[in-house]
Amino acid sequence: MKVRKGDRVRVLVGKDRGVEGVVMNVLPRQGKVLVDGVNVARRHTKPRQQGAPGGIIDKVMPIDASNVAVINPKDGKTTRVGYRFDNEGNKVRICKRTGDDL
Repeated sequence: MKVRKGDRVRVLVGKDRGVEGVVMNVLPRQGKVLVDGVNVARRHTKPRQQGAPGGIIDKVMPIDASNVAVINPKDGKTTRVGYRFDNEGNKVRICKRTGDDL
C-alpha cells in the first residue's frame, strides 16, 4: 500500500469528499485506511458493566485506500506516491508530480 500511518490525505469520493485528515491506522489485508474525522458512524451502546456509561459513541469506520490521495507536505496538493532507491540502497517514497521525497 502506498498510504502509511501518519500521512495527510484528502478524500476523493463519497460523502466526505474534499475532507482532509491524518491516517490513524492502515488495514492492508482489506485495502482500507482509518482517517481521523472521516466516515464517522454513530453507534448506540448499552452499558455493559455496572457503573459503565452507555450512550451514543462516534466511531471512525474504514474507507477504501483507493478513495484517498496523499497530500504533498511541501505544497499542500494531492499527489501519487512512487518509490526510488537512494545512494545507500534504501527505498524512499517520492511525490510522482514533483519528484520530492515524502
